[in-house]
Amino acid sequence: MVTELRAKSQITIPKQIISKLGLSEGDKLEIDEKDGAITIVPVVVYTKKDIADLQRKVDDLRRSLKSGQKPELGELEALLNKLDGGSSK
Repeated sequence: MVTELRAKSQITIPKQIISKLGLSEGDKLEIDEKDGAITIVPVVVYTKKDIADLQRKVDDLRRSLKSGQKPELGELEALLNKLDGGSSK
């Protein structure tokens, strides 16, 4: 697909690509250049607090598993949702 570079270095990503990747307004994109090719990759940005919270939760779940406790399903779901970028969009 061909798109046009506009004023202020803006481009429009075709709707077909936006839909296929499940992107929406406000999503973060990493733009890079290598050997004359431009790549645009969707990313999730985590704050340092998010990362520390996730690490603490992972550590708690590991301790629970090592001690023979089975974590509640809700704990695992919440962790996976957080990792999936649920709160960072």
